[in-house]
Amino acid sequence: MDVRTALAAREYAALRPATEPEPAQSGAGARLRAATEDFAQTLREGEETAMAAMTGDADPHALVMALAQSELAVQTAVSVRDKVVEAYQEILRMPV
Repeated sequence: MDVRTALAAREYAALRPATEPEPAQSGAGARLRAATEDFAQTLREGEETAMAAMTGDADPHALVMALAQSELAVQTAVSVRDKVVEAYQEILRMPV
């Protein structure tokens, strides 16, 4: 094996972990991802409870609670979306 090839292979192995994503990221992106997953899980649970109530497997109280949680999650998502759009529009209005 050529010395240059060995050095190149060693450098590649040393740099490769820097290009792989970190398994436990912290920051705004990780929090946004967690919030999105929580939102999706809340909607899934609401749908499952609604289907169970249609077949008679869930009591009406559980259905009302699941629908209230889903409604709150959707209202929160809409509020966040409105704030993001408002901030974007404000940035567009800024003079450069």
